[in-house]
Amino acid sequence: MHSDRAVTEARLKRVLEERIRPAVYPESVPLTVGVWNAPGEPVPVAEGLAAPRTPIEVGAQWGPPWGTSWFTVNGTVPQAWAGRTVEALLDLGFDENMPGFQCEGLVYRPDGSPVKGLNPRNQWVRVAAPAVGGEAVELHIEAASNPVILDYHPFLPTELGDRETAGSAPRYRLARMDLAVFDQTVWELVQDLEVLGELMAELSEDSPRRWEILRAVERALDAVDLQDVCGTAGSARGRLAGVLAAPAHASAHRISAVGHAHIDSAWLWPLRETVRKVARTTANMTALLEDEPEFVYAMSQAQQFAWIKEHRPEVYARVKKAVADGRFVPVGGMWVESDTNMPGSEALARQFVHGKRFFLEEFGIETEEVWLPDTFGYSAALPQLVRQAGAKWFLTQKISWSQTNKFPHHTFWWEGLDGTRVFTHFPPIDTYNAQLSGKEVAHAVRNFQEKGAATRSLAPTGWGDGGGGTTREMLARARRLADLEGSARVAFEKPSAFFERAHAEYPHAPVWVGELYLELHRATLTSQAKTKQGNRRSEHLLREAELWAATAAVRAGFRYPYEELDRLWKTVLLLQFHDILPGSSIAWVHREAEERYVAVAEELTGIIGAAQSALAGDAEAGTTVVFNAAPHARGGVPGGGAAPVEPGTRAAPVSAAPREGLGFVLENGLLRVEIDARGLIVSVYDLAAERETLAPGAAANLLQLHPDFPNMWDAWDVDHFYRNTVTDLTDLESLELLEDGVVRLVRSFGSSRVEQRIALPAGERRVDIDTEVDWHETEKFLKAAFPLDLHADRVAAETQFGHLYRPTHTNTSWDAAKFEACAHRFVHLEEPGWGVALVNDSTYGYDVTRTVREADTGTTTTVRLSLLRAPRFPDPRTDQGAHRFRYALAPGATVGDAVREGYRINLPERRVPGDAVVEPLVAVGDDAVVLSAVKLADDGSGDVVVRLYESRGGRVRTRLSAGFPLASASVCDLLERPTGPADHDAESVRLELRPHQIVTLRLTR
Repeated sequence: MHSDRAVTEARLKRVLEERIRPAVYPESVPLTVGVWNAPGEPVPVAEGLAAPRTPIEVGAQWGPPWGTSWFTVNGTVPQAWAGRTVEALLDLGFDENMPGFQCEGLVYRPDGSPVKGLNPRNQWVRVAAPAVGGEAVELHIEAASNPVILDYHPFLPTELGDRETAGSAPRYRLARMDLAVFDQTVWELVQDLEVLGELMAELSEDSPRRWEILRAVERALDAVDLQDVCGTAGSARGRLAGVLAAPAHASAHRISAVGHAHIDSAWLWPLRETVRKVARTTANMTALLEDEPEFVYAMSQAQQFAWIKEHRPEVYARVKKAVADGRFVPVGGMWVESDTNMPGSEALARQFVHGKRFFLEEFGIETEEVWLPDTFGYSAALPQLVRQAGAKWFLTQKISWSQTNKFPHHTFWWEGLDGTRVFTHFPPIDTYNAQLSGKEVAHAVRNFQEKGAATRSLAPTGWGDGGGGTTREMLARARRLADLEGSARVAFEKPSAFFERAHAEYPHAPVWVGELYLELHRATLTSQAKTKQGNRRSEHLLREAELWAATAAVRAGFRYPYEELDRLWKTVLLLQFHDILPGSSIAWVHREAEERYVAVAEELTGIIGAAQSALAGDAEAGTTVVFNAAPHARGGVPGGGAAPVEPGTRAAPVSAAPREGLGFVLENGLLRVEIDARGLIVSVYDLAAERETLAPGAAANLLQLHPDFPNMWDAWDVDHFYRNTVTDLTDLESLELLEDGVVRLVRSFGSSRVEQRIALPAGERRVDIDTEVDWHETEKFLKAAFPLDLHADRVAAETQFGHLYRPTHTNTSWDAAKFEACAHRFVHLEEPGWGVALVNDSTYGYDVTRTVREADTGTTTTVRLSLLRAPRFPDPRTDQGAHRFRYALAPGATVGDAVREGYRINLPERRVPGDAVVEPLVAVGDDAVVLSAVKLADDGSGDVVVRLYESRGGRVRTRLSAGFPLASASVCDLLERPTGPADHDAESVRLELRPHQIVTLRLTR
C-alpha cells in the first residue's frame, strides 16, 4: 500500500482548524455592550453593577494596566434559536496562549450572583439549554486589565510591574461579544479528532494502531460535508466510534487526573489581584462540577480559601457545598504554597498549623497530603514536619526543572533530617498545568521511572500559575482516554485515592535521603534583600512576642494577644509564598511586602514592650532589666529570662593598636584580629588554639562583585559562569579606628558605596562585621568572602530544626550543581577538634569552594555569603537603595557554638527600666536542645505549649524544667493535639531526643 500518512495528517489539521472547529458555533448575533471604568482600585460588586455604563464597540480599546472595567452585555435570543443551546461568547481581547497572564473577567447575573470566570481558554457562558426565543439576556463582567509581564520575548525589563510606574495606556481591544448557538455534536467531533490525532502522533509509524486510527480519521473526514459540517458531524463521529471503543492494553499505565489550577498567591500580579483570580477560578470550577459528575477538583492554600470567604462570600458558599459533596477537595494543609528553603523553623511549622486548622474548622477535613508542585526546592526538615502535622503524603513537580541531573524516582520514600520518611510522588507528566494532551500523556508513560514496579502516576490538570483551572475540553479528553488502546488509562479522582493505591502497590519504594535540591532558581536565595530581611526579622519578633507574652500571662496576668498573634503570623506566612520570599515577584508585590513587614514589626514591638513592662518590676528603681529571648544564656542572663544590671555597666575594653604597614590590630584575650591598609581582615588568630583562621596570604571580609546575567529567569537564576569574572573590592576611601575600638571603613565602587564596622567584642570568640551598602548596580552579584585555612569535605548549613551537610567538593555532577545553596543563621566547617562558624542576621545564599595552595599544599576553603543582586526582571529596580547586613566569624566554634551565635545575632538583648529578675518560663538542662517556641495554647485554655528540637545531630537525655507547678504534660502534634502522655513530675518533663527530633509539649498549669 502506498503511504499517504503525511497527507491525511495534514488534511486533519486543516479541516479541523478551518472548518470543523468554527462550526461549533454556527450562528451568532452581536450583543450590545456598555462599560464603566472604575477609578483606582477594584470596587465592591454592588458598586460595579450599579455604575452608569457608556456604550463601547467591539474593536475598541479598553483597560489601563491594573485597571478594572465593568462591562454589561445585553441581547435577545432570536426566535429561530428556540430549543437550541445558546452561549455568550465574551472575548475581552484574549491571547489564547496566555491563560492566567493577561486580562480576565468574572461574569455576574443582574442580581449580583457570580456565574463563572473568563480567561483566554474559557470564553463562553451558557445562557440557555434549551433556549426560549425572544428571551432577554443581560450579563455583567468585572474585567481586570492585568498587563502581560512575561511576554513572547521573556525577561525584558518592564515598568508594568507596579501601578505607580505602569502608565495609563489601554492594553486590550474588545474582540467578540456575541450570542451564539452551541452545536454539541460538532463540539464532540472536535474532541474526538483532537484526541485521536494527538494519540496517533505519539505512536510509532510502524504501529498497526497508528494506521487504524489514521484510516478511521480519513473515513470521518470523508463523511464531513464542509458546506454542512453541523448536518454531517454525527455521521463523522459514527466512523470514529470503533477506534475510540478499542480498550487499552491490560498493562497500560494509569494516570489519576486531579482538577487543578495552580494559582500563585502573588507573582506577576499583586496580592489583591490574586483574590480576584481565586474567585474567578473557583466560580468556574464549581460551575463545572455541576455539569460534569465525574470531575474532581483540588485546591491548596488555606489563604486562598480565606480570601474568597472574606471577599466573595457568594462564591465561597458554592465552594463549601462542593467540599461537603466530596468533589472540591482541599489539599496541601499549608497556609500558602510557601518557599521551604528560607522560612525559619517555627514559620514552616506554622504553615501547617494555620493551614490544617483552617481546613479542619471550615470543612472538618484533615488534609493528608502536602501539595507543593512549584516550590523552588524542598527542605530536609519537611518529612518530619509533614508527619507531625498529621499528614502522610507529599507531592511536588518542580524537581523536573533541574538543569543538570534527572531525579531518579517518581514515587519514593523521602527521608528527612531526623530519619522520618514520607511517601512522595513526583508526577512524570512534568507539569502542574496538564491539559491531558496526547503528547503529555505519552510523555508521562515514557518518563515514568518506576516501570515494572509501579503502574500509577498523578496529573494535576488545568490552567495554572495565574489560574483558570480545568476546562470542559480536558474532561472530554479524559473520558476518551479512560480506556483507549495505545494510551494510558486516565480517570479523574481525589489525590487521596491516588496515594492510597500508589502506596498499596509500591510499599517498598526506593528511599531518597536529605533535601530535594532544585538545580535551578538558586538566586532566589538572594534577590529582594529587603523582603528576606523583613521575613527573618518578623520570625524572630514573633518568637519574642509569644515568649514574653506567655511569660507575662503566667507571671503577671498579662492579656495574651491571641487574635493579634494569629493575624500577624498569617501575614508573615502569606509573605513566604514561593514567589514573594524568593524575590521573584513584580515590584508592586515587594513594595507592599516591605510596607507590611514594617507594620508587623511595629505591632510586634509593641506587644513585646507591653509584656516586658509587665515583667520588669519597678520602672523607677533606676536599674535596667536585660531580657534575653535567645534559647541560650548570655551575659549572666538565662535564655528566655531577664535580670537587672547596674546603669553604665559595660564589659572591659578591647585593645586596639596600629598595625605595622598601616591598618589596625584588635585583641581581646581570645582572638587577635589584623586589618590591613585596604581595610581587609588578614589575620584572625585563635590564641587558645594557637591557630590561624585565615589561609596564608588571603584576606577575609573581602567584598567581591560578579557580573550577573543568567541565560533566563533573571530574578530566579544565577548560572555557574558568573564565577568566571570577579572584581575584588579593595579600593578604600577611608579607614579609621573609632573610640570604642571599632574599625570603620568606607569603599565606593560603580555607582554604589559601602560602609563597614569591624569589631572584636570583649570576652567573645568572634569578629562582628556590620555592613551598610547603598546599592545602585544593575545585573551584578555582591558576595562577602572568607578564605579559611581549613580542610573540610563538607559544610554544615542550618535549616529548620537542625542542620544538613553538603559537600565542599565537586566529585559528582550532583555535588557540582549545588554551587549556590541555602543556610539560615549559620554555616559551619570543621576539622576534627576545631571549626569555624559564619553567622548572619538576614542572608540565605552562600557558596563554598576549595583550592590547594602550591606553596604549602594546604587547603583553602572559602565560604562566601551572598549579599545583593540586581536583576532587572520582573522588577527593573530590584534592591536599589540602602541595605544593612550583620554577620560574624567565629573561630574555634563547634556546631553548638554556631547554633548559639546564630540565635545571638538574630535575637539582640532588650533593655527595659525595672528591677525584677524574670526566671525562664521553661528551661532545658542541655544546650543541645533548643526551644523553638514558648507560647500559650491556641485554644485559649491557658496551657503552655513548648516546641523544642535537638540541634547538634546527636542523642540527648535531659529534663525540661517548668517555672510553674505542672498539673499534667502531654506530647502533641504541631497543631497542639495530644498524641500521648509525657514523662513528668510536678516540676519537670523528662526528655529523650534523637538527632534533630522535634518535640511539642503541652503543659497544663
